[in-house]
Amino acid sequence: MFLAAAVVVAPPCFPTVRSGENRPRQRQTKKAKTTRTRNGGGAPLGFGVERKEPPWQCAQGCGACCKLDKGPSFPTPEEIFQDPSDIQLYRSLIGPDGWCTHFDKTSWTCSIYSDRPYFCRVEPEIFQTLYGIDKKRFNKEACSCCRDAIKSAYGPESEELENFNNVIRSEL
Repeated sequence: MFLAAAVVVAPPCFPTVRSGENRPRQRQTKKAKTTRTRNGGGAPLGFGVERKEPPWQCAQGCGACCKLDKGPSFPTPEEIFQDPSDIQLYRSLIGPDGWCTHFDKTSWTCSIYSDRPYFCRVEPEIFQTLYGIDKKRFNKEACSCCRDAIKSAYGPESEELENFNNVIRSEL
């Protein structure tokens, strides 16, 4: 009798994802009740106040997620997908320059956007299926994933990263 084990891998943007039982335990403390105020556009939050994560939103004209050959610091398709046809499809989309063959670099758009593969969609259900990230953590992880992809494709001081941060902050 064999038991099937669920395999959870990190999204293409994260080096690792640690499950709750593998995280170091922190001492339980009471949270201070502090009100959040904005002082001149962003005063620091007090102790015990959790920062509200911005909702993930695509920053049009970026395309960093279309850079499919991301390099050794990102998981390979074999580490992400269990279905060999997904691996084959993903690999077939990688052009000689590492960018998706459907990414138009002149218009910065996807030529098959409405018919793109499921793994090209940034949606809570996809993150749950591929990476084991629940809906509660989706916005935080999706934003982090995009930042990592943008830094990898364009650099940490790029206009694309600044634009992405401005787009998601506008939703707060």
